[in-house]
Amino acid sequence: MMNNGGHGFEHGMDGGLGVFGGILMMVFWAAIIVGIVLLVVWLTRQVAGGHYVGGSHGAGHTDTAIDILSQRYARGEIDKAEFEEKKKDLSG
Repeated sequence: MMNNGGHGFEHGMDGGLGVFGGILMMVFWAAIIVGIVLLVVWLTRQVAGGHYVGGSHGAGHTDTAIDILSQRYARGEIDKAEFEEKKKDLSG
């Protein structure tokens, strides 16, 4: 007869959690990793000031008056006549 120190069956169950404890631990660490990634993405956007960082606009890029005018025209905020007039004012 083996002496197990009086612990009985609980020793064979790895603290009583078994497979469920392993799954729970994996879910916990996955949530931690996802949280860290989301935090880094959020912080990156805050530092960038919410501006588009990529394509032709790099970090620290500010739009020129012509760029802003073109964007307003593209969004339909101003018509072609007003666009041409303001573009002429800005160029000359």
